[in-house]
Amino acid sequence: MERKTEQLQIRVTRAQKRMIRRLAAAAGMDVSSYVLSRALPAKKRRWQELIERLAAGDEERYVLAALNDLLAELGPEEFGETVAGTDVRALPKRLQNQVAAMTERAAERLGAERPAWTAEVSPLERPYFASTLPGLRLYLLRASPVVFRRRNLFVDASVGDRI
Repeated sequence: MERKTEQLQIRVTRAQKRMIRRLAAAAGMDVSSYVLSRALPAKKRRWQELIERLAAGDEERYVLAALNDLLAELGPEEFGETVAGTDVRALPKRLQNQVAAMTERAAERLGAERPAWTAEVSPLERPYFASTLPGLRLYLLRASPVVFRRRNLFVDASVGDRI
């Protein structure tokens, strides 16, 4: 676990403070841990961690698979909270588009609104094919989900699927 070195102070009423203390105690947590767990839920932290791993150059195949798994397990209520405010600018353009397309596909699957940040990711200028085999390109052109094709990405699987 990362060492905590920063402090954040918020203003609350006396009644709010008592309530937060009671809720934290009922959850078996100290106030700081309780507030953090509410402000940064575990899935939101995991999502951010995976985006940071992609930016750091970790094995993208595995990180994208982990993002896929996380998106597949989200319900409609937690989807928006988990992916809101994602910053993909540190990623290479292709990965920005892959993460945005995966997120849009998950939103589509859940009947949720796609997050605003995905609209800020401009599509790739040149097509990207998931396979270098020329014979598969025609198939990928047809089989790719629309949200991926709009971004000039041609893949065979999306959220919830495995290759």
